[in-house]
Amino acid sequence: MSDSNGEDVWERLRRTGLFGWAPWVVPYGLILAGVVINTVVPRGTTVAATFAAAPLAAAALWTLRGTLAVSAVALAAMSVFVFWWDRLSTVEALVRLATVVFVGLLSVVVNSALRHSVIRLSSARRIAEAAQIAVLPSPPARIGDLSVAVRYEAAYAGARIGGDLYAVQSTPHGVRMLVGDVRGKGLSAVDAVTVVLGAFREASERVPDLGEVADWIENALRREADQRAGAEESEGFVTGVLAEVPAGEPDRLRIVNRGHPPPVLLLADGSVRPVEPGSYALPLGLAALSEEPQAGGTVVSFPPAATLLLYTDGVTEARNSEGVFYDPVARLNGRRFPGPPALLDALLEDVDAHTGGRTVDDMALLAVSRDPPGNSA
Repeated sequence: MSDSNGEDVWERLRRTGLFGWAPWVVPYGLILAGVVINTVVPRGTTVAATFAAAPLAAAALWTLRGTLAVSAVALAAMSVFVFWWDRLSTVEALVRLATVVFVGLLSVVVNSALRHSVIRLSSARRIAEAAQIAVLPSPPARIGDLSVAVRYEAAYAGARIGGDLYAVQSTPHGVRMLVGDVRGKGLSAVDAVTVVLGAFREASERVPDLGEVADWIENALRREADQRAGAEESEGFVTGVLAEVPAGEPDRLRIVNRGHPPPVLLLADGSVRPVEPGSYALPLGLAALSEEPQAGGTVVSFPPAATLLLYTDGVTEARNSEGVFYDPVARLNGRRFPGPPALLDALLEDVDAHTGGRTVDDMALLAVSRDPPGNSA
């Protein structure tokens, strides 16, 4: 695998340094500070700390050539002070210069290590992004008279793999959708995501009832947990919402909620209402804890120009500086959007504004809108 992306990251760091400063500002600033300090202190007292620190700063912020250049300038400036300005003894002068030389060599090693670390991190991120795309491929933008959009927003830069998931599938029984959230993070969560999505895709094609699709996922998670028993701990459960626009009934939505934040329905007049389940059910993977059937299903109207929005709890658990949670119903009420992509982009921007950019959980979003009258493809 090529390291070209890693090289690109390194090149950007070389050009911008920290906080948008040019990368040479700090190391040469330390050398300049050393010159000022040594000209104001009494003669015979050479301060070497800033000259020695300059190559290390260059190693962290600049290129190998830049690090070598800073080391040479620091050594030259130090030589002027120990041999001419302070006139130190030969032994003492050589000891001071040896310190700068040693730190310069160490800085070269540090710079090389940092460069290769950036390249390795970039490669790991590319692999993570490829895995994310493979596990969560983007659905088609249109399915019949439905417009579809998805977004996956990681809480931390570079953390592209998590436990949030979405899926949209056109089946003989209608267009079926899923948004869910696995308890946990990391590769074990991705394993659970793979199990859930695989079961959803297979069941969606085979079984006519949406509640049976949820049961199919439940059984798949249970089998996975049994296989992992004694080997490694399972993620345990998945909260999720399954939705369906039934075949031949474009004005209806069937919803099965398994312990997940309720989706919301945005109507053409700008009003927004949550789609609460007729009965609450346990998350997927926990049905064995109850003897009651885990239906959690409801049917609602899906009028033309309406949009169904499904999301994970990274949205509703996003808090501002005062600890107030984000409320999508209140924040979206009265607003109109030209389509699902615009809705999801606006929602992510609004969450970011609400939290001041301090989100702490991933967000998976899925929006499906029905064409207004006369606009069907």
